[in-house]
Amino acid sequence: MSLPNLITLGRLLSVPLAIWLVLTGEIAAAFWLFIIAGLSDAVDGFIAKRFDQRSRLGALLDPIADKTLLVSMYVTLGLSSHLPTWLVILVVFRDALIVGGFLLVVAALGQPMRWEPLLVSKLNTALQIALVGVVLAELGLGLALHTLAMVLVYATGATTVISGLGYLVRWSRALAGAETGS
Repeated sequence: MSLPNLITLGRLLSVPLAIWLVLTGEIAAAFWLFIIAGLSDAVDGFIAKRFDQRSRLGALLDPIADKTLLVSMYVTLGLSSHLPTWLVILVVFRDALIVGGFLLVVAALGQPMRWEPLLVSKLNTALQIALVGVVLAELGLGLALHTLAMVLVYATGATTVISGLGYLVRWSRALAGAETGS
């Protein structure tokens, strides 16, 4: 296993600790762990590209680690009443929709499918990360970030819906192509 994959695996294994820190009220520690996880994502990507250590395992493991951390933090912060329930439901549903739709189109129908995320999906992920960071910083470090957090809540909600609809359009086109044989 390469160094980038070990770093990614470490990020994935940090998820239960991040959840536990939030649930036990150790929000400052959860904030710093979230920051370290984000930095590790950048470091493993840099090492993989710079030293030609990209691998198929890393290409699969990296988004799994990222999504596991983000979805877990959304659910945990939602259960702790630090994020609105409606937003948590949207984020989790969109990610389930993405995974389910991809599996349906690729695995069940054997259709080739573009794997690249939509541009709005990249924006959505950036907003999701920013929102978790801001909420953890506000709660754990005592920073006055409530207005920024509220702006991020609504921006994240809007891009979550738009992104989910974008994937539905992508998959409906792929499925329509499968039905017509093109």
